[in-house]
Amino acid sequence: MKTIVTIICSIVIIFGACKQTANESSTDQDLQIYLCFGQSNMEGVGVIEPQDTIVDDRFMVYQSIDCLEKGYTKRTWRTAVPPLSNCEAGLSVADYFGRTMAENLPAQTKVGLVTVAIGGCDIRLFDKDIYADYDSTYAEKWFTDKIAYYNGNPYKYLVDLAKKAQEDGEIKGILLHQGETNTGDTLWPMYVQKIYDDLMLDLSLDPQRVPLLAGEVVGVDSSCCAKMNPIINTLPEFIETAHVISSEGCGAMDIAHFDSEGYRIMGRRYADKMYSLHSDN
Repeated sequence: MKTIVTIICSIVIIFGACKQTANESSTDQDLQIYLCFGQSNMEGVGVIEPQDTIVDDRFMVYQSIDCLEKGYTKRTWRTAVPPLSNCEAGLSVADYFGRTMAENLPAQTKVGLVTVAIGGCDIRLFDKDIYADYDSTYAEKWFTDKIAYYNGNPYKYLVDLAKKAQEDGEIKGILLHQGETNTGDTLWPMYVQKIYDDLMLDLSLDPQRVPLLAGEVVGVDSSCCAKMNPIINTLPEFIETAHVISSEGCGAMDIAHFDSEGYRIMGRRYADKMYSLHSDN
């Protein structure tokens, strides 16, 4: 009888150890996840050139929607060959953020992005409490179709994707590029603060460990929205862990969008700041 009890106890101990090991390995601690949201410059409209299609497989994107013609299935990780948001998008500020982070991090560390971005949107489209008041900023089909990609509720869609992605790694930061549609609205930083606080709560994140990086809009003389940059630069007054990424010297393809090299520069600047913040901790 004593022998039988000993055997049973051994089995229980082994099973418990195996279960614990399985749980510990279910999350890849070497995957850093970054949430990306905003409007067209985060969505991506830059021309994708041959150099942009060469991507280290340590840089991945959690596919947000089905792009069957490209062979991409939503809610799966893939190498982050652009576009990183919807199927018709171009190069974005997120592209060279991810690849620059991967270049600077240890060889065993991977970088994964979760992106939901809608060209032309008001920032309040990402406010979970009032988003329905801002889903028709433009009545044109191109705008309503983009919102439909995300089941009509971009914030919830982003959170749902992020929760699934969290099963594979740790959310280490948030990237925002938005402001053109809200140009001149001095309440913009408070709108962003509300969204950031909601993300922290809904994803059980610690603000001290998850900084928010917000990029300036195109700042050239011909820009539609350069006067928004002083407002964007007040964001750290509202969010302690927010930092603003300068767009100075970045070229533009039109009055609102960076050119391809501008996207590359902005992405590297986001990455340099994020890397420095985590290196300091």
